[in-house]
Amino acid sequence: MPVTILITRPEPEAGRFAARLRIVCGPETEVLCAPVMRIAWRGTLPPLRGDEVLIFTSQHGVAGFCHQTTARNFTCYCVGEATAKAARAQGLTAIACDGDAAALLDRIAQDAATGPFLHLRGAHVAADVTGALQAAGHVAQETVVYDQQPQDMGEAARRVLAGEAPVILPLMSPRSARLVFSQAGHIHAPLFVAAISRNAAEAVPEGAAQKLSIAQRPDAEAMADAVHDLVKTAKRLEGGKRAQ
Repeated sequence: MPVTILITRPEPEAGRFAARLRIVCGPETEVLCAPVMRIAWRGTLPPLRGDEVLIFTSQHGVAGFCHQTTARNFTCYCVGEATAKAARAQGLTAIACDGDAAALLDRIAQDAATGPFLHLRGAHVAADVTGALQAAGHVAQETVVYDQQPQDMGEAARRVLAGEAPVILPLMSPRSARLVFSQAGHIHAPLFVAAISRNAAEAVPEGAAQKLSIAQRPDAEAMADAVHDLVKTAKRLEGGKRAQ
């Protein structure tokens, strides 16, 4: 049976991740994009003095900031290389950290950066970066520049999950995990989950996945590797069933 990778992250990331997985996993693996969230720009920026150190914990934060201002003469700390690349493409001076909020805060401490800090974030976040900076004695504020609004995954995704063939499900956040399982209905397909973090893995209902893996790093490259490994596992298990 063909293995399907079900991508539920928002566009345009869903399409980019799908393209990466088609290269990593091979053309014989089916990839279905069924976002459970969409990005909507919102909020307003506080008055900018020009000496702020910006913090981006997602590429959407970069886009949301640049959507509201043409100012680019800022240094920013970015959660990972992909976010830093997006910031550099917009003309910002970007420092890439190692993939999560803890690593970002560690890098700021190592660099002895003093701010003032401005975190451009989504309406839903997994870590209180601004609160951590304030607790460390820094001047820091945050502003919401986008929202991750729920949307229905669609009947094509539910049919795949209700089918017989294995499904590989990459999960990029605890919230996306909760949305997927609230929308999925009855899951009959053998389900193999790749979670970007332990928090995302813990949002998977107990017993829902035949196998659950956590990426070695919280970034798209490590997630692609985890998905590739699960595709191989699913094919091997299905091959063994057919041989019987």
